[in-house]
Amino acid sequence: MNNFHHYTSTRFRQFPKSFSLRRKVPWWYQILDPGSEIVTKWNRIFLVTCLIALFVDPLYFFVPIIGGRACMQIDFGLGVLVTFFRTMADLFFLMHMMMKFRTAFVAPSSRVLGKGELVMDSKAIALRYLKSDFFVDFAAMLPLPQIVIWFVIPAVKNPTADNANHTLSLMVLIQYIPRLYVMFPLNRRIIKTTGVVARTAWSGAVYNLLLYILASHVLGASWYLVSIQRQHECWSIECVKEMNSTHSPSCNKFFLDCSSLNKPERVAWLRVTHVLSNCDAQNDENFQFGMFADAFINDVASSAFIEKYFYCLWWGLSNLSSYGQNLTTSTYSGETLFSILICIAGLVMFSHLIGNMQTYLQSSTARLEEWRIRRRDTEEWMRHRQLPPELQERVRHFVQYKWLATRGVDEESILKSLPVDIRRQIQRHLCLALVRRVPFFARMDVQLLDAICERLVSSLNTKSTYIVREGDPVNEMLFIIRGKLESSTTNGGRIGFFNSITLGPGDFCGEELLTWALMPTPSLNLPLSTRTVKATTEVEAFALRVEDLKYVANQFKRLHSKKLQHAFRYYSHQWRNWGATFVQAAWKRYAKKKKEMELARMENLYYMQGIYEEGDYDGEDSGGESSSVDNANRVQHLGATMLASKFAANTRRGVAKQKPPRPDSSGSSLKMPKLFKPQDPDFASDS
Repeated sequence: MNNFHHYTSTRFRQFPKSFSLRRKVPWWYQILDPGSEIVTKWNRIFLVTCLIALFVDPLYFFVPIIGGRACMQIDFGLGVLVTFFRTMADLFFLMHMMMKFRTAFVAPSSRVLGKGELVMDSKAIALRYLKSDFFVDFAAMLPLPQIVIWFVIPAVKNPTADNANHTLSLMVLIQYIPRLYVMFPLNRRIIKTTGVVARTAWSGAVYNLLLYILASHVLGASWYLVSIQRQHECWSIECVKEMNSTHSPSCNKFFLDCSSLNKPERVAWLRVTHVLSNCDAQNDENFQFGMFADAFINDVASSAFIEKYFYCLWWGLSNLSSYGQNLTTSTYSGETLFSILICIAGLVMFSHLIGNMQTYLQSSTARLEEWRIRRRDTEEWMRHRQLPPELQERVRHFVQYKWLATRGVDEESILKSLPVDIRRQIQRHLCLALVRRVPFFARMDVQLLDAICERLVSSLNTKSTYIVREGDPVNEMLFIIRGKLESSTTNGGRIGFFNSITLGPGDFCGEELLTWALMPTPSLNLPLSTRTVKATTEVEAFALRVEDLKYVANQFKRLHSKKLQHAFRYYSHQWRNWGATFVQAAWKRYAKKKKEMELARMENLYYMQGIYEEGDYDGEDSGGESSSVDNANRVQHLGATMLASKFAANTRRGVAKQKPPRPDSSGSSLKMPKLFKPQDPDFASDS
């Protein structure tokens, strides 16, 4: 036994250590399906992160500020805040790269038929990613602005705001391109997986509006950055002019940095310098500020960050929407190129915004517009055909009621496009609870109810609409959900006969169709309605059509059970009416026969009394008064016996007429359908 155990353990040691049927693979080793829910959610989250990152990066342009008279500095408080959000965005970019290393892809050779085959090999996935988008994602992930502002600039011996300004702008602009590029394939991937970026029309409109505001934000921040550069350039030019041996104190470019604000030599230079007067934006004789003059005329550069930011955002939004038509530029080539860029970007972005906003907003009102067009066509058609005003009002009422009930959605076409199992589950969710409110269907099992629910269709009827008229063919059974119906009959137009009942939620009408469908060999002609059904209020109901009811009756023989037949007869208003009619007819026959018997008895008594009086006058010697009384009693008993025998004979004849025929020699018998309508009673019959 020990040898066997040693042999088996040695044999199974040949399997790899990772072999285990129940071992769960860690999440960092799992290969993800690109169409799975977790990847789809992550793509949406990362898309929002990309938008936030694109919004955060231009905030570095607001870091250089004017900190005093003729000097600039770095706003380290804003730099710390922007660096924090930028670092968080960089972490999301790093996580996105890790997700791409573990996300499968569809082999191009397998896309000939169907969705394609997923490649789940981690090495193949990594190799494909390294050859395609790895370097772009890596460039977008690098924390270049953080490195520059916290490591490069402090390492410079003589840091100036101008140096920090140019370095930060260069790093942000270089890295903004790959970050913007990452959004396009991500947007296409989301559309390919889910069909749309935004699930609702309004969210799609807001998404495009955010992109337009983002472009305005970038444009306003760039305008502020270039304005600061133009101001520093003017100061530098004037400072170079003042650098001579005769002028004391002489200008030094170090004075343009606010770190030297309290130095004595700078204070002395500030008293005699012409830098401030020659670089005044309101006086452009010495230096042309052009489109950047507003930043200094309105004191934007020296304002608080919130005021500065919103003014720059407004500037970018207004000029992007007007294509830069209100800009007044100088002959400076950089300013001219910047104005051209604003004009082109405004034209492209504004047309893109208007087109997408119109598409999304039209999609939200498309059905409403279709309904308006259909309603207008209906009005024109009714006027063209000169329909009566009351009929036109009924048509308008029905169109309005159908729109309020369905919002223009064609439910039947939506359900028909779905697979059978999903359609069955939806129909079960919509109809099962309502169908069970019908007492007749409440006694059925679940399988039969599912078959009925699968074939029910919605039916809407407005007030004063006739569902069916007496004598017309019945083509559907109607099960009421909401509203009331009036069901009346004249018994085939009989004079003086009228029966009316009210049907409410849970009732049904058109049961002649069920009687017809349960016949062993139903005729091709549809049954005729014995009642007139009219809507007294707006009615929502489910309809079971002829072919569907016939299918259910043929496939499910349980409809022929006595339990369901008794339930149908009990809850059917027509069977109740028939039963009440037969009871009334039987009672009238009984009362009539009782009256006839009473009249016959009275006639016999009167006749016997006449005979007695005649015998009294002619036979006074025949036995006296006692003998005549005995004769009258015997005659009375004889008449009663004759009437009783006649009543028994009539009863036997009625039983013989109602006795079913016996089977013939072949053993077959004619079986009538159990739910067949009984013959209507004749109230004028004497028997």
